[in-house]
Amino acid sequence: MRLPEELCVLGLSLLAPAVLYTMNNVPALQEPLLILGMGMAILGSILLLLLLLTMPHKKAVDPLFYVFAEFSFTCLVGLTNALEQDGFISGFMSFYLKMGEPHLSTAYAVMMSYWEGVVHFILFLMIIHRMFRGKSYRSLALFWVGSSIAHQLVHIPGVVVGKHGSNIHPAFWRNIPFFLAPFWAAVLLFSRSREMPIITADRIETEQKKSLLSRPLDLQLALLLLAGVAVSVFRGFVVLDCPLDFCFKYIYQFEPYLKDPVGFPKVMMLVYLFYAVPLLTVFICGLVKPGCSWMLDWTVFFAGAAAQAQWCHIGASLHSRTPFTYRVPADKLWTVITFNVLLAVVPALLALHCHNNPAYFMKPVPQGQTDSNKKKK
Repeated sequence: MRLPEELCVLGLSLLAPAVLYTMNNVPALQEPLLILGMGMAILGSILLLLLLLTMPHKKAVDPLFYVFAEFSFTCLVGLTNALEQDGFISGFMSFYLKMGEPHLSTAYAVMMSYWEGVVHFILFLMIIHRMFRGKSYRSLALFWVGSSIAHQLVHIPGVVVGKHGSNIHPAFWRNIPFFLAPFWAAVLLFSRSREMPIITADRIETEQKKSLLSRPLDLQLALLLLAGVAVSVFRGFVVLDCPLDFCFKYIYQFEPYLKDPVGFPKVMMLVYLFYAVPLLTVFICGLVKPGCSWMLDWTVFFAGAAAQAQWCHIGASLHSRTPFTYRVPADKLWTVITFNVLLAVVPALLALHCHNNPAYFMKPVPQGQTDSNKKKK
């Protein structure tokens, strides 16, 4: 009897802590170039095992399966790192922090590792389970793609421009394929046609005739998105050292973490300024103009990106590994947490709204077809 694919991937992923423990206790394996070589060899071996695992399948295996399965292994590496940095375990990661990627001991990296080790890992198992049973996994995969791209856009530039930029070892470059893979997965997913829900032409026509003012929920979401644009622009100016007095007060009285020299918070605010602001703007347009079917996919993508980014940002600004002077002041704690949580919740609510009420966002029905349907009735 053949084991389900998700259980096989789970079993392979659980080897990660054992591999780390072995390398941590064998000094001969702790040379910088050897760490990179060993890492690539291990990932190559996992890919080979996955190919052997899927050979019995008569149907062609979705190439994204190999991406999800490989990333599942690294998720457990990340979770091991997070647990060790927070003192729950020991003896797994000290060698890698010295000769591999020292930045993984920062608060941002710890929160990033928790997200990967829990959220991404669960997503991968769910996706693989649905993939081999012929069920749709598009939304789950798009959520991961958004989350992973947001992570990589902050992670790699943050290391280079932050205080760890002068201490980059060869193992850091193993991030390059993990940077490229989510973009490839995004292109693959967006190029595939989406299964649209079956909705009558009359209902689509009725919904799309409504103005934004007659759709209270859409109006509220549009206003919240507009507020998100304002906050993103403002914080982008703050990390660019805007000389206005209000910016100066904000960074010292509300979010001093934005000045942390690790580089991650500054890069994240710039990612929001240059990438999130345009997306939020077109989402507002999608709520105003009917028939924007791309909203069904892109809102899920952005929900994943915002959730990952805000988890890391909030967690790192409160984490004990962040120097006390850069943590959120106690008297502003709930104010800062509230609006940062809203920056993650609003995109999720928008994606959920588009999923539950897709009629407004579907392609308009041609007038002749609508009139024909009415005559038949």
